Amino acid sequence: MSEQSTTVRRGRGRRPAAEVRARVLEAAGRILLRDGLAAVTFGRVAQESGSSKMTLYKWWSSPGALAAEAYFAQSAPVLDFPDTGDVRADLVAQLTSFVRWLTEGAATPVSQLIGAAQIDPDIAHAWAERYSRPRRELARVRLRAAQEQGQLRDDADLDVIVDQLWGACYHRLLVLKVAFDEAIVPRLVEQALYGAATAER
Repeated sequence: MSEQSTTVRRGRGRRPAAEVRARVLEAAGRILLRDGLAAVTFGRVAQESGSSKMTLYKWWSSPGALAAEAYFAQSAPVLDFPDTGDVRADLVAQLTSFVRWLTEGAATPVSQLIGAAQIDPDIAHAWAERYSRPRRELARVRLRAAQEQGQLRDDADLDVIVDQLWGACYHRLLVLKVAFDEAIVPRLVEQALYGAATAER
């Protein structure tokens, strides 16, 4: 699809701020996932969303900060956290969606965003506040519910479980740079929930 064909025409009258923001995030997310972080500029996003660059400068400190928030908006519907009452099944379902999301197109923009966050304070702040911390809390909420239902030990460290599951995926993607797919998910969940020790230990 050409850039021109995705440009939104500005209509008459002022649109509600929430609608404008949603259009901007949708356009920025589409550009990010399709063309990468470098393609997310205020000029291009303004053109594709039918907004003004002035509006974007008012709401986001940089195009990178906009890209980080747009990534959260794009991924949120895909990475919804189910609660069926079975914590193992829900972890497998959510982590499978996460791995599939990465391997079917999001791996490159995620790598670019995390890499840029190491040297750009605006992106680092936006990535932490608009994506990684909110997503981590969603996982902790689901695990806490399982804890209250007796599916996890009272002394289980929920943050460590999150690190084991999603951290393993990021490690393979960003550090080891090896291919992986959703087949790994059940093993990750089994390891995080039940460990590697023998029954006697």
